[in-house]
Amino acid sequence: MTARVLVVDDILSNVKLLDAKLTAEYFEVETASSGAEALDKIAANEPDIVLLDVMMPGMDGFEVCRRIKANPATAHIPVVMVTALDQSSDRVAGLGAGADDFLTKPVDDEALLARVRSLVRLKMLTDELRMREATGKSMGLLDPAETLSEERPTGQILLIEDRPESAAWMSAALTPDNQLLSVETFEEALVRVREGNFDLIIVSLGLRGFDGLRLCSQLRSLPEGRNIPILVLVSAGDRRKLNQALEMGVNDYLARPLDKNELIARVRTQLRKKRYADRLRQNVHLSVEMALTDQLTGLHNRRYMTRHLAALLASAAGSGKHLAFLIIDVDHFKSVNDSFGHDVGDEVLREFASRISDNVRGIDLACRFGGEEFVVVMPDTEVTHAWAVAERLRKSVEATPFAVSRAPGTLNITISIGIAGSEGPTDTAEALLRRADQALYRAKRDGRNRVVADAA
Repeated sequence: MTARVLVVDDILSNVKLLDAKLTAEYFEVETASSGAEALDKIAANEPDIVLLDVMMPGMDGFEVCRRIKANPATAHIPVVMVTALDQSSDRVAGLGAGADDFLTKPVDDEALLARVRSLVRLKMLTDELRMREATGKSMGLLDPAETLSEERPTGQILLIEDRPESAAWMSAALTPDNQLLSVETFEEALVRVREGNFDLIIVSLGLRGFDGLRLCSQLRSLPEGRNIPILVLVSAGDRRKLNQALEMGVNDYLARPLDKNELIARVRTQLRKKRYADRLRQNVHLSVEMALTDQLTGLHNRRYMTRHLAALLASAAGSGKHLAFLIIDVDHFKSVNDSFGHDVGDEVLREFASRISDNVRGIDLACRFGGEEFVVVMPDTEVTHAWAVAERLRKSVEATPFAVSRAPGTLNITISIGIAGSEGPTDTAEALLRRADQALYRAKRDGRNRVVADAA
């Protein structure tokens, strides 16, 4: 794995040492000798990870980290404090400033590289989501995900620990701010993850009844557990287990003996990241949905219909079944907008979309084609049956006035509908749409408020 690493330290020998270690592992290394220089370089060329000393003149590492995490453009970049400070209070301060980890000098080479690879790998997953989200933002479809600045995030935590005294201690430390469920067995852990909606899983790697690493692997293989951060508890000095855990995708770790404040700080960091990742995924899903859905009516849009009509027509031809295509126009809709305003016009269109949905089947594809035009694609349907459905819809629109929020309170609306049916293997989506449009033209020419089929 290669990545861009920014090493920040005011002592040249320290910088050269880390540069040599990382370059030997094929990382691309950039350096900075002060906090201000580091922030400038991050803004100019975003690194994949920052290795940051704490004790620097002018602006210390804690302040640099806080500024990185407070900036929405850089908050997702992992920061590892690499420092001679070795007290628990120092680690808690670093984590509180937003650091992803805190390594004490002299740093074990294997531990450093394992942590860098792990954090870079996790960042790449976030980068992919951010890239997809950016597409939605560029289209004006959605707001960006919030930064990683929530101070006291809370969530539902699953603790897997078979030592009752340890489980009780962690439960006391993490509640009542969080909801915590503690289990002791491999099987119950898997069942709970499948059933639950957890924001964090804490796994003791010192479990007596089964292999904690194997459990982590199983949790990562579950669809329900794939996106839940995992924090492992490891015995001090057990580098082998820790490195294996990081390699398989564990998000964070805590060495025994456990420190309450550090536990809380690391849990909050993971909950904060989970919130951010969930929002990114939600935005990605929303951008896809919005790209294919008409936002006013909730029906599929023209783009969706265009992409699917040819496939539906080919399926009908292949099976020897019929397909009917309806194009519907709200009569004199311009006068509604001119007389009552576009907001009332929008109310009419929303209500009409609802009536279309009420009159078609689940397998039918209802879309807003544009403006006041709508289409319905009806698989496995002959024109005669489609005509009956269209006539039922036309009568229901004519018979029941549309409620609107402005005087006179209701409006009488009528619609015109053109219908065309598929004509065998050589038929095309463009030809089908053209025939339906011609039928609609005849319906409007002949006085509107009527249904006309292409064969008529």
